[in-house]
Amino acid sequence: MPSAFTQLPNLLRWRRGHHVLEVQPWGPDSARVRAGVHRVADGLPGALDPEPATPADAAVEVHDTHAVLTNGLLRITVRAADGLLSATRTDTGEELLREQAPHFWWPGARHFESAGGGLHRIEQRFAAYEGERIHGLGQHGHGRFDQKGTVLELQQRNGEVSIPFAVSSRGYGFLWNSPAVGRVEFAANGTRWVADRARQLDYWLTAGRTPAGILGNYADATGRAPAFPQWASGLWQSKLRYRSQDEVLDVAREYARRGLPLSVIVIDYLHWRNLGDWDFDRRDWPDPRAMVEELRALGVELAVSVWPSVSPLSEGYAGMRDAGQLVATYSGATVHADWPDTEEAPEGIGVAFYDATDPAARAALWDRLQENYYKLGIRAFWLDACEPEMRPGHPHNLDYAAGSGSEVANLYPREHARGIHEHLTAQGETEVLSLVRSAWAGSQRYGAALWSGDIPATFAALADSVRAGLNVAMSGIPWWTTDIGGFHGGDPDDEAYRELMVRWFQFAAFCPLLRLHGHREPRVFHGPIGVGGGPNEIWSYGEQAQAAMTAALDLRSRLRPYLHEQLAAGRSDGLPLIRPLLLEFPADPAAWDVDDQFTCGRDLLVAPVLQAGARQRRVYLPAGAQWRDLAGTVHRGGQWVTAAAPLDAVPLYLRDTADPFTPLRETR
Repeated sequence: MPSAFTQLPNLLRWRRGHHVLEVQPWGPDSARVRAGVHRVADGLPGALDPEPATPADAAVEVHDTHAVLTNGLLRITVRAADGLLSATRTDTGEELLREQAPHFWWPGARHFESAGGGLHRIEQRFAAYEGERIHGLGQHGHGRFDQKGTVLELQQRNGEVSIPFAVSSRGYGFLWNSPAVGRVEFAANGTRWVADRARQLDYWLTAGRTPAGILGNYADATGRAPAFPQWASGLWQSKLRYRSQDEVLDVAREYARRGLPLSVIVIDYLHWRNLGDWDFDRRDWPDPRAMVEELRALGVELAVSVWPSVSPLSEGYAGMRDAGQLVATYSGATVHADWPDTEEAPEGIGVAFYDATDPAARAALWDRLQENYYKLGIRAFWLDACEPEMRPGHPHNLDYAAGSGSEVANLYPREHARGIHEHLTAQGETEVLSLVRSAWAGSQRYGAALWSGDIPATFAALADSVRAGLNVAMSGIPWWTTDIGGFHGGDPDDEAYRELMVRWFQFAAFCPLLRLHGHREPRVFHGPIGVGGGPNEIWSYGEQAQAAMTAALDLRSRLRPYLHEQLAAGRSDGLPLIRPLLLEFPADPAAWDVDDQFTCGRDLLVAPVLQAGARQRRVYLPAGAQWRDLAGTVHRGGQWVTAAAPLDAVPLYLRDTADPFTPLRETR
């Protein structure tokens, strides 16, 4: 009987009937696993960089009953009889992950169900392990840090960001290397990954001695973030929405008059005549070049909102339609959602979306951005609604240049950021950052700074945001932020809301981006359009809140050299700026349980206040270090302490080996 295995140079192939499985080394301690019906194809959309050089210690051995691929810490065994795969550590022999069929009569752990046109509904099943913790998977609003026990849709939505990369407490990282719409289930009786329609199964597996090592391998495989721009680490001022050139300049001038450092001011949506013009409406913005020049003289960058939506009334619609650069349906229609296009059409008009998966469409978009923004001196773009936000949100009938909506829809936000990054760098820009509302695996390589989306203005949403940000950090996206104060609502004259603003600002002061944004009361609408909303500047919340936020802004300003130092180090080791305690202290079991604290870089422990009325909070100081508070008292690690938290302060602790630490010492 012929062998089920074919051994190729640094590649293991198993076949039974039409089912083909291929396993190959893919970076240090890592392997790529692909399976298909009849064949395994190259060149399909995914997150992995081009095939890396094969590690010198990688090897394949074929035996009668099984075959083994080893690569550093990772050993993968495939059974000849049924193709079931298991992964173990080479140093300890411990099992990391094991495929598991759901039933003895089921054909295997990998399932392909024809969906026509060469597509399949694909399932991949693995065994479940008692006590396993799962982190990463992007950004979700369920308020959990440990994803074990959850069911997550693999589909992009406002505030729900699908990045199919997980870090397990068992010592492995797993990337579902498919942008197909689907879901993942981390159940007590098994794990199941599902692609509703895709051409083949594709995942990447890595082993690491620590979670930090796993993130480093992932960054090697999917791309590292570029240098974090110097201009981006200060305060970003935004609201929904500044409606005119005069209003923007008045706000920037007031920051300067008050001596408050401002780095970026943002012009939100409807500064255009029509969606898809990607230009200023000169009725409200008569001289944008002069505006940019005055802002830059004040030390302020201007960021503008860029939506992927294209109205039939816009200047660019007909050309993009005729060039095939709009997302279509299989019936040929290119209009997918009713959106408020202008204040003159407040009830909405059917709009299309440019096809970010098409390089020609990305170039056409850049031509407009270059002519109408970049030539004016604008180099910062806010890629809002880039899921893209279609209504209804059913991608299965969509036709993209990269494939059907079912198999590639989740790729859209990454390719959108890619186009901006590639064209800006082609212009010679060396500091590129785009603020994005959605992302996919590999977005980090294109300067994507993810934010939390349109979330409520509540303490519960603040606490959920901390956990969401920590999971983003474990998803390989090192740049993340949140709308300070939440997006939906919040009365600047309400004392209770003022407290929330202060606590949210104190949390954001340690995130890569510090950004005031939201739709404050009174929220006045013209149809579904938010006309502007209430004020949202630091001085809008009363003297006490202003003083507390100013103190946090002052600390942020002094921390900026440290933040850039840590962000630069993260480029080489793959680590984010805000880090769950388990990243720095994986040997401390208690550190894995803490989901409302983090370290900012390596040395600074931050315990944000997440409850209304709280003036103290419990803080866990991880074992493996000593910790010094702002009064200079040294505490041993591995214990809980109760820290004072007056309204104008957030509990901070410094790893004691980091002395001197000038930015904190100056606050004593």
